[in-house]
Amino acid sequence: MTSIITGQPGPTERAPAASLLRFATAGSVDDGKSTLVGRLLHDSKSVLADQLEAVEHASRHRGAEGPDLALLTDGLRAEREQGITIDVAYRYFATPRRRFILADTPGHVQYTRNMVTGASTAELAVVLVDARNGVVEQTRRHAAVAALLRVPHIVLAVNKMDLVDYAEPVFAAIAEEFSAYVASLGIPGWSAVSTTGAAGSADAWCTAIPISALAGDNVVTPSANMDWYGGPTVLEHLETVPVVADPARDVARFPVQYVIRPQSAEHPDYRGYAGQVASGVLRVGQPVVVLPSGRESVIEGIDALGDPVDAAWAPQSVTLRLADDLDVSRGDLIAPADAAPASTQDVAATVCHVADRPLRVGDRVLLKHTTRTVKAIVKDIPSRLTLDDLSQHPAPGELVANDIGRVVLRTAQPLALDAYAASRRTGSFLLIDPADGTTLTAGMAGEAFAAGPAESGARPGGDAERGA
Repeated sequence: MTSIITGQPGPTERAPAASLLRFATAGSVDDGKSTLVGRLLHDSKSVLADQLEAVEHASRHRGAEGPDLALLTDGLRAEREQGITIDVAYRYFATPRRRFILADTPGHVQYTRNMVTGASTAELAVVLVDARNGVVEQTRRHAAVAALLRVPHIVLAVNKMDLVDYAEPVFAAIAEEFSAYVASLGIPGWSAVSTTGAAGSADAWCTAIPISALAGDNVVTPSANMDWYGGPTVLEHLETVPVVADPARDVARFPVQYVIRPQSAEHPDYRGYAGQVASGVLRVGQPVVVLPSGRESVIEGIDALGDPVDAAWAPQSVTLRLADDLDVSRGDLIAPADAAPASTQDVAATVCHVADRPLRVGDRVLLKHTTRTVKAIVKDIPSRLTLDDLSQHPAPGELVANDIGRVVLRTAQPLALDAYAASRRTGSFLLIDPADGTTLTAGMAGEAFAAGPAESGARPGGDAERGA
């Protein structure tokens, strides 16, 4: 079957080996995140011999009988000394079926901002739970952050099943409790937990898998100790979960990164606008609008890798040529004329504050949205979100490191901003300290969570007006 866009194999028909999954691990302290990652890398034959030898040497030095697989990701000296994860550790590995970019995030409350960083681009998050402790405060916090960031898929990995005699009732009770909490988040279509491993099920945002990362049960190979479980292993689920969507379903967005004007004898009049298609599909002959100016034109040509093409889709990097000579520069957004976002200078958003310096009303900041950076001022901080019970603390006065709250901003220039619920790429932004360039806050335009489970018929990442 070929794509209706180009007549070539479409993005949903690529060979499994060519597909890429970005995923992150999360969970409370000592739930076994780094051990799970190490087990995945080790058992999938993704560890080089010298890396494994270094881990075995470090493990013997610490008095361990066998290799401590957590050391494969805990690379900082402080992490190895304390046996915890502090910073986000990125690992790249591949199997015959799929390539992976993995972010191992820390579990401590004070490193919630690191979890936000690791999950912000993830298509799946693995939330670990210690089978002995069940769902704890940090489990709920990380699940809420994953929902807030609109991570499309969750794996609830109930770890350390070997310490509860591989008891099915323990696993079932934890999955049921987590399912009830997920339902309270009110994300459309994300109100159920599958314990059968039905990848891609319309009513299963989350799939629960019982594992023992230390012993290797249900991580890469099926466990002989849990014959009552008939679902996939963690790796099997990672290899098969559907993450490559048809870009034709999304509205096209093209942030301009660079204006190409060779002015050479060979190309005396060439004017192209280079960048990466953030979402959707753009075609030659399509009417478009340039924002924030609002000037309209038609796509005259699309160049990809030096050759003209008829269409381009996310996440391709291409150069657009327009039929009219317009004033277009870095930071402008090209969008379909009939489906363009509204430009505004008043931005209401949910943010996660990541800097040690507090964010206060009246602070002057730089707002970076896609390729555009503008001056802004914090007009109001209406509330701070308590992730434990999803309650709102009104008028907190400021946001400190790891806080998640609502802010109202006024920008010096208009922004073409989508709701984050509609587009993770063009609905997100950063607040930057203009004095030293430090990243202060990660923002998501629009409402944090949906109105409630009553909207469960809607598609995740639904209409822009829901978050506007």
